[in-house]
This record gives sequence, structure tokens and C-alpha cells, in this order.
Amino acid sequence: MKAQHSALCVEEAEVTVKELRAALEKAGITLPSLRIDPASLAREAPCPRVELGGCSIEIAARLAAALR
Repeated sequence: MKAQHSALCVEEAEVTVKELRAALEKAGITLPSLRIDPASLAREAPCPRVELGGCSIEIAARLAAALR
């Protein structure tokens, strides 16, 4: 049961990252480091976290504007 739950969590995280990447792309924003944090998967029962990564000041400003 735990393994199935963990697999679903990882699958949900992968889908979420794809959806976020697509939404950002529509706004003309690319976060090159956007991914699932590999360290969060290195547990017996993975609990995925999304890593947004670093970006330029220009991209950060565009992201802030898109969120407004």
C-alpha cells in the first residue's frame, strides 16, 4: 500500500511539473531548473518536492508580473 501511495505521489508530481512548465511557457516564462527535487525521491517512501531553481532577474520580474 505504501509503495502504491508513493508511486501515485511521484506520478502526481511529474504531472504537476509538466502542467506548471506549460503554464509558464504560455506566459513566455522558462525556468530551466524546474524539476522534481531528486533528493526528495531518495527515501523509502518518496515525498516529491518541486524545485523551481534559479533564474535571471528578468525572468523573476516576468514571473511576478504574470502572478499579479
